[in-house]
Amino acid sequence: METVTLKLRGMSCASCANSIEDAINSVPGVDECIVNFGAEQATVKYDPKRTDLEAIQEAVDAAGYSAYPLQKQNLMTGEDDVEKKHRLRESRDLMRKVTVGSIISTVLVIGSLPMMTGLHLPFIPAWLHNPWVQLILTTPVQFWCGYSFYINGWKALKRHAATMDTLIALGTSAAYFYSLFPTLFPSFFINQGLTPDVYYETAAVVITLILLGRLFENRAKGQTSEAIRKLIGLQAKTARLIRNGREVDVPIEEVQIGDVILVRPGEKIPVDGEVIEGASTIDEGMVTGESVPVKKQPGDEVIGATINKTGSFKFRATRVGSDTVLAQIVQLVQQAQGSKAPIQRLADQVTGWFVPAVIAIALLTFIIWFNFTGNVTLALITTVGVLIIACPCALGLATPTSVMVGTGKGAENGILIKGAESLELAHKIQTIVLDKTGTITQGKPTVTDFVTVNGTANGNEMRLVQLTASVERNSEHPLAEAVVRYAQSQEVELAPVKEFEAITGSGVQGIVSGHLVQIGTQRWMSELDIDAQALQQDKERLEYLGKTAIWITVDGQIQGLMGISDAIKPTSIQAIRALQKLGLEVVMLTGDNRRTAETIAREVGINRVLAEVRPDQKAATVQKLQSEGKIVAMVGDGINDAPALAQADVGMAIGTGTDVAIAASDITLISGDLRSIVTAIQLSRATIRNIRQNLFFAFIYNVAGIPIAAGILFPIFGWLLNPIIAGAAMAFSSVSVVTNALRLRKFQAKPVA
Repeated sequence: METVTLKLRGMSCASCANSIEDAINSVPGVDECIVNFGAEQATVKYDPKRTDLEAIQEAVDAAGYSAYPLQKQNLMTGEDDVEKKHRLRESRDLMRKVTVGSIISTVLVIGSLPMMTGLHLPFIPAWLHNPWVQLILTTPVQFWCGYSFYINGWKALKRHAATMDTLIALGTSAAYFYSLFPTLFPSFFINQGLTPDVYYETAAVVITLILLGRLFENRAKGQTSEAIRKLIGLQAKTARLIRNGREVDVPIEEVQIGDVILVRPGEKIPVDGEVIEGASTIDEGMVTGESVPVKKQPGDEVIGATINKTGSFKFRATRVGSDTVLAQIVQLVQQAQGSKAPIQRLADQVTGWFVPAVIAIALLTFIIWFNFTGNVTLALITTVGVLIIACPCALGLATPTSVMVGTGKGAENGILIKGAESLELAHKIQTIVLDKTGTITQGKPTVTDFVTVNGTANGNEMRLVQLTASVERNSEHPLAEAVVRYAQSQEVELAPVKEFEAITGSGVQGIVSGHLVQIGTQRWMSELDIDAQALQQDKERLEYLGKTAIWITVDGQIQGLMGISDAIKPTSIQAIRALQKLGLEVVMLTGDNRRTAETIAREVGINRVLAEVRPDQKAATVQKLQSEGKIVAMVGDGINDAPALAQADVGMAIGTGTDVAIAASDITLISGDLRSIVTAIQLSRATIRNIRQNLFFAFIYNVAGIPIAAGILFPIFGWLLNPIIAGAAMAFSSVSVVTNALRLRKFQAKPVA
């Protein structure tokens, strides 16, 4: 399966999004299509053996819209040329039409004041109220300014569908063509004792107001992508390369992998790389959300777009162009903004039947009023009012605009949210499972204790270190790395290993200098029937101190015991306390033995510990917690956490972990600071609250507006909703929803206590 993101053109409301989804899903070979109305994007998963991009684009064209593959963001300009030109052209066109419509509508309204108020206003020239003058003035507004409503309404009709444009075209046309009749045949009305009133100003003002609303909406929607523009704006423009011993400034696009780059204090780091000379502190806050500058020295990684603070250093470029961390963050945020939240299904279902239902209500309104009163004018005004006010546009914007702002805000805080579903689900989390090593602790274990059965006589101790480290060198486990580092610190030379084998969750073994060396857990020693009584007291002491004890055997005999300690991250206790204050149950999950695990758990304030869980059991353990009826989030950093991250309702990967863990997660915490979890949950809650407010705004306009427009208050209070007011209310509903979504940009994570 391949996935492609398409930029869509021609959508005017949520019904259009549904039409495009249906059109793409009907192409044989398309597995899934999600259209995001707010982002004007379609994410399509398809089988390349059965269909291709061209067929999908043809299906969109046939539905009356257009689509083209989304180009990768140009990191230098922030947007691709096609998108930029289209946006400017659309904005200019709207502005021109709004200007023309506003001038003509003002003249028409002034000319209609005597008729609307029933007063004689001598300062208004009589010719302004001449029906023929009004017809001439209104016609360009109706058919030039309102051209797009007819075109889009016709496209919808060809698909046997109805959209927002259908409603506007019907409503304004009803006012226009009704007015045309008394203009051409005034005697028909006069002979029946009726006044040949015209409503040209209604059609003109409604079209102008709706276009004005669309102009505001377009501008506001542009601001929802501000986070991406901010991220792209972080990119440095040039890099100072060291070539042939000389410093050369080159544009960032010319930097190649392997180039050596010099960075001075206060400068931005141009691309990702590894420090090879010098040392400094770097402010990584703009990418990771981490507020404290991080020390860097030879061997450490640096991230492009972060700012060098104090020292000067050289680094070798390891990732450039679209492979840099910043480029990948931008891509992830784009994907998340194009995804659809489950809560949006409600709005989609409503908009699916909304427009046909409104047309039916409008027809019913006309029939009822005309039958009961015989007043064509009253029946027409109420019908036009219903058609104009009942646009589901705001419903379609309610969720995607909030999701776009929310995911962008997450990226600003060093939290990458892969999809709207994760963002929505995060506010429901009840239990959060934290892996111990690398999540609660720093993930850089150190050998602190080394005990041998035969003491230190005849170099026995160093010999055992050599055997142990030689075997562990073949393992990628963090504890193995600690053992190798310990051997290196003791300047021990390692020996070649044969028949190396890693037994998942138990330990490793191999043949060194003709001896079988096995290193692992007590459980494994028991399974191998190896007597470990000799160092049992030392083992219990180490575990009491919260250290991990690993046994070392040579040729089936216990020879030594190593105590390995992994320091707790400075912010872990604070973050766990904050999670508990949010009402979450915090659980620690580890493969370590129970005593060590409980010591660490006590230290950080966790009451529930799931210890001695092998990597292959972690996913099942998460599943067991889910079977208790809880929404479970899993936080981990290693390859062995990937299945559990995928199993959890919300998987959160520590950004400093492996690529596998990040790929399996729903949310990535770039900085590795557990306080980001608290921020992610607070952001999720704020976003969902914002979506609910938007849905309320969107629904209340329609729920309250349609009955009033239909004249439900007329028999009681004599109140009728002027179609002009209905048009203004409809335009304002979309603007209010987008404006409310933009409030999320002010989101600030509450301090973690």
